[in-house]
Amino acid sequence: MTGVYAKFSIRHKGPGKLRVLHDFLLPKYQKAKPSQVPENNNDITALAQEIRRKVKDDIHARCGKIRVLDMEQPIGLGDIYTKVNILEKLLSNRRLGIDELLIGSDIKQFDRLMLGKVRQKRVLGVEAVKQYDKLMILGKPGAGKTTFMKRLATLCNQNQFQEHRVPVFVTLKEFAEAMGQPGLQDYITKQWSHCGIDKPDSAAVLKQGLALILLDGLDEVQEAEHDRVLQEIKDFTRQFRDCQFVMTCRIAAREYVFQQFTEVEVADFDADQITEFATKWFKAKKDDKKEETFIQRLESNKPIKELATNPLLLTLLCLVFGEAADFPANRAELYKEGLDVLLKKWDAKRNIERDRVYKKLSLKRKEDLLSQLAFYAFDRGDYFFKQAVAERQIVGYIRNLPGAQDDEDALHLDGTDVLNSIEAQHGLLVERAKGIYSFSHLTFQEYFTAKQITRSTALLHEELAKLSGHIVEKRYREIFLLTVGMLPEADDLLRLMKQNIDQLLADDPDLQKLLSWLNQKLKSVDVSYREAAIRAFYLDLYLYRERDRVRVRVRDRNLEVKIDLDFDLDLDLTFSLDLDLFRDLYLDLDLYCDLDLDLDLYRILYLDLDLDLVLDRALDRIRTSKLKLKLEALKDQLPGINNTDVLQQWWKEHGKKWIYKLRSVIIEHRNIGHDWQFTEIQKEKLQQYY
Repeated sequence: MTGVYAKFSIRHKGPGKLRVLHDFLLPKYQKAKPSQVPENNNDITALAQEIRRKVKDDIHARCGKIRVLDMEQPIGLGDIYTKVNILEKLLSNRRLGIDELLIGSDIKQFDRLMLGKVRQKRVLGVEAVKQYDKLMILGKPGAGKTTFMKRLATLCNQNQFQEHRVPVFVTLKEFAEAMGQPGLQDYITKQWSHCGIDKPDSAAVLKQGLALILLDGLDEVQEAEHDRVLQEIKDFTRQFRDCQFVMTCRIAAREYVFQQFTEVEVADFDADQITEFATKWFKAKKDDKKEETFIQRLESNKPIKELATNPLLLTLLCLVFGEAADFPANRAELYKEGLDVLLKKWDAKRNIERDRVYKKLSLKRKEDLLSQLAFYAFDRGDYFFKQAVAERQIVGYIRNLPGAQDDEDALHLDGTDVLNSIEAQHGLLVERAKGIYSFSHLTFQEYFTAKQITRSTALLHEELAKLSGHIVEKRYREIFLLTVGMLPEADDLLRLMKQNIDQLLADDPDLQKLLSWLNQKLKSVDVSYREAAIRAFYLDLYLYRERDRVRVRVRDRNLEVKIDLDFDLDLDLTFSLDLDLFRDLYLDLDLYCDLDLDLDLYRILYLDLDLDLVLDRALDRIRTSKLKLKLEALKDQLPGINNTDVLQQWWKEHGKKWIYKLRSVIIEHRNIGHDWQFTEIQKEKLQQYY
């Protein structure tokens, strides 16, 4: 026998007194006996289930709801939870080169969604937890680590996961700051004591491995408590090694290794997860109608869609969209709000003050540093850059700050620390492979590049002039839009853009003739549209025909059909969709499409369409005029298609001459159908101009 009775018996000698005390204390001791460690598996299993029952309300209260950012009230976790996917190999551990990261990306066409796309197999988060007894889940800020941990706790609480274990949810920041610096076992025991669970029972469950220990947010522990907490976790996991452990931490915040833990990484949301989250979000907000519109807007705004791969930023997008049923017209304002979340609000709203390795960098200086790095890389066409390049840019920036160190080695160490801090604290830079970084989203690199361009009032005109020189480069499109959004007035930039556009065709006489023709067509029509719109319309018709030429060639080559392309394409040029012809001949788009299809001999036969019939339909809609008479005369020259051999022979002998006459008639009366005969270089310039 131990405890109070044993201590008393040592002090008081004599059998009489001992017997009295024994008879007095034994019933009290026996009454408390159920708190002892159960002696068999049935007892310990029953005890674990009893503790599960007692902690159920506490786990539900702490893990059943979430509230982030500017949400006005908490929302049920189950209402919006979206499955989490895990990458079993950390991206930063991949030994890949920049060229390998760009595989599958068409840089010339600037396929932004393919840049750095992760091709690694994804594993469902819950399945990864089942697979490993001790799991370290790493992820970028806002990747959904805490939400996933709360989901595990609630699933366990609801007998849907690890139903034989007791869920234990520990926020490591709160543990580190607890009064009296308790050990992890004492901290958990105290949590359970508030639920009416005795200490011996707590110890028994932990010892038998019947607890699911969820340790959330190791990166949030302050530096002063860091070593103590790390050692406490190591001791605790060693002492109760049969329990299931899951721990979370931000990527790049780890300066330690837990030997018994397997490290995995939270994957970005894919398109299906984005849709699932948005559907649940607007349904929970009783605003189902906005869900479909939200997804449509994302699909038409690829830069915004990139942000949606981060659950925290996706939540922000849903909040913004929920207010106005659309995204802001000025996207720069939306991106700024997203950056504010990552740079300050996300930690501030949770009372997390991280240790600043780069204490001299205020929020503005952080933004200036990121702007310089973004501009430097984007200007070189780099979306991925080596660690040494990033550190060199950082060192170059902090060297000019007041109080900066003179020692180059110390500056280099500062550069490394700052790079790690930007990744760990804000997630704006990400190590995509070993020693290779990029911005977490190309959208943010573009935003910071535009911010760098507009940073200086004194140099603004010079910077805008440089930017306007990139007017024909597809990858600069977002830079132009964001720069316009950041400028108080964009007149100067728009004038510079127009000058560069005009310069594209200024030195080419043939292309100038086309522009003169566009102006003539403008003067010949009487419509209410803006002049620029009419010119653009006619130019588009020419470019459309050029694109259609390529389409026809590819189609015919694939079909291996020998056709007379002159027959097809010359008539296509002749019956271009002209605004005048569209009005005066009452031709509609369907007829234009018919003409495009009808004019190939083999297509006529295959589709059972008749060129003669096509001309009939056109002539029926023309008022009596010289044009009608000339078209009727040309129509009369066409043979029927009842005899294929006759038609082929006629076309072989007279087709080109007939096409020339038809073109001449259309040019004379409608001023369309010109055969410009531009070179490929000229066509490319014209496309850029358009």
